[in-house]
Amino acid sequence: MWKEKLALYEQAINKCPRFEKKGKTMPYTSANGHMFSQLNKNGDLGIRFSKEIQKKYIEELGTGNYISYGAVMKGYVLMPESIWEDLDQLAAYLNEGYEYVMTLESK
Repeated sequence: MWKEKLALYEQAINKCPRFEKKGKTMPYTSANGHMFSQLNKNGDLGIRFSKEIQKKYIEELGTGNYISYGAVMKGYVLMPESIWEDLDQLAAYLNEGYEYVMTLESK
């Protein structure tokens, strides 16, 4: 199941020319010195958004905070399982995460 989700994650990222997948054992995306998406070992995907957008998506998508390696990832929304069925929508969320971290002070 994880390998299938990794392949879908990579396909969605390939729709986004401004960034690429990084990490071999823990796939993620980052820009401006900030990580903004991560696929954990459980096959859960988290995307980082502004506080306002986090709240909106948690409510709209009926999901919660993203947890990776037992820790709540501050600023991340756990993407619902249904996201894997619409890679264009997933790419749009990834682009939104990218745009958010580009507003932060670079590290």
